[in-house]
Amino acid sequence: MSERWAPDSWRQRPIQQVPFYADEEALGAVEAQLAGFPPLVFAGEARKLKRALGKVAAGEAFLLQGGDCAESFAEHSADNIRDFFRVFLQMAVVLTFAGASPVVKVGRIAGQFAKPRSAPTETIDGMELPSYRGDIINDNAFTEEARRPDPRRQIEAYRQSAATLNLLRAFATGGYANLDNVDRWMLGFAKDSAQSSRYRELADRISETLAFMRAIGIDPEVHPEMRTTDFYTSHEALLLGYEQALTRVDSTTGDYYATSGHMLWIGDRTRQPDHAHVEYARGIRNPIGLKCGPSLTADGLLRLADILDPEREPGRLTLICRFGASKVFEHLPGLIRAMKREGRMPIWSCDPMHGNTVKSGNGYKTRPFELIVGEIRSFFAVHQAEGTHAGGVHLEMTGKNVTECTGGARAVTDQDLGDRYHTFCDPRLNAEQALEIAFMTAELIKQERLARGVQIPVAAE
Repeated sequence: MSERWAPDSWRQRPIQQVPFYADEEALGAVEAQLAGFPPLVFAGEARKLKRALGKVAAGEAFLLQGGDCAESFAEHSADNIRDFFRVFLQMAVVLTFAGASPVVKVGRIAGQFAKPRSAPTETIDGMELPSYRGDIINDNAFTEEARRPDPRRQIEAYRQSAATLNLLRAFATGGYANLDNVDRWMLGFAKDSAQSSRYRELADRISETLAFMRAIGIDPEVHPEMRTTDFYTSHEALLLGYEQALTRVDSTTGDYYATSGHMLWIGDRTRQPDHAHVEYARGIRNPIGLKCGPSLTADGLLRLADILDPEREPGRLTLICRFGASKVFEHLPGLIRAMKREGRMPIWSCDPMHGNTVKSGNGYKTRPFELIVGEIRSFFAVHQAEGTHAGGVHLEMTGKNVTECTGGARAVTDQDLGDRYHTFCDPRLNAEQALEIAFMTAELIKQERLARGVQIPVAAE
């Protein structure tokens, strides 16, 4: 690196999207306390994820990244974590089996508590208060006390993240992810949906395949890859004091790692190359995501890539593209060509959520399903035209039976939004919609692999 980096060097840079804490002494005490806590994830896990993402960059796997827009303290429960994991496993098995591609599974979970906002304040009925910035910073209730940033909330975020990680690790390695359970992952409220019958058909084919494998002596009990899975966590690195407190030196390599999550990303509002968030991210060795919106130029992307991935390390940099369905063909080709011209091979991932947010006729913020689908299809079409690999999708989704995004097979309408609109920030896909996205994306993956001459197993056809 051209300049000295340290976990606190970001403090000498301009910074955006940060709360104002009135009690700096209390903030310092919380950060010091966090710095003494055990790491949430480990450097070896982050390196393992980076190796897996290297295969995505090479066109040998696909990245599924998804989860809540912003985790909620109040909704933290074993049932909610389990239901999210069930949907995520379903999506992954659809992509793996129907798309005939290995899938790298990364959740927006166990740390996704902070959110950037378009304005620092909001006004309701003539009262102006600080914007809600996620439970790690303040509360969603519209009162002066609730909206006041409280550093002690960082301790609660850490504790909930630790509890969530503990349960996720148990699910991933303790038998719940066993492919023998593939027909048990369907959530009850989704069992009568169109996607349920498609999933059951796929699950039956997987069960038949497993039965055949057993018949020839291949048993899940002696092949751990069939009864366990690798599951990683990620979040936006927004609250840098929290991230710094959980940044540790790896004893085996001497490198710095963020131990708050396996993968961190920089948001579209905080990717200024000379600002604090890019400064922090350049020094940690975790896989890094970079949100790429319509304002990002090819030259700007190249400059950020040079800062964040100077060694051109496979799996280091994931470009999470969020243009909006109508702007993909305008913005994505130029970015791809610039990276190809420089010989770079990042992971290209599609975030079809953030560029397709609209206000419904009855005032709810929503995302039309047809626009989400349209952006994914356009993303794949551009990569096919450019001869590059459409490497992943990045979704805001939940295992809960919500009505927040309109459309889908069950056709949620504007009038339905008020039924179960539970999000504190952005609208999320419900389980049925997320599974529908998975089936559609699996077909696109299969088409791309066939176009590249990759042989598709008969069972996936």
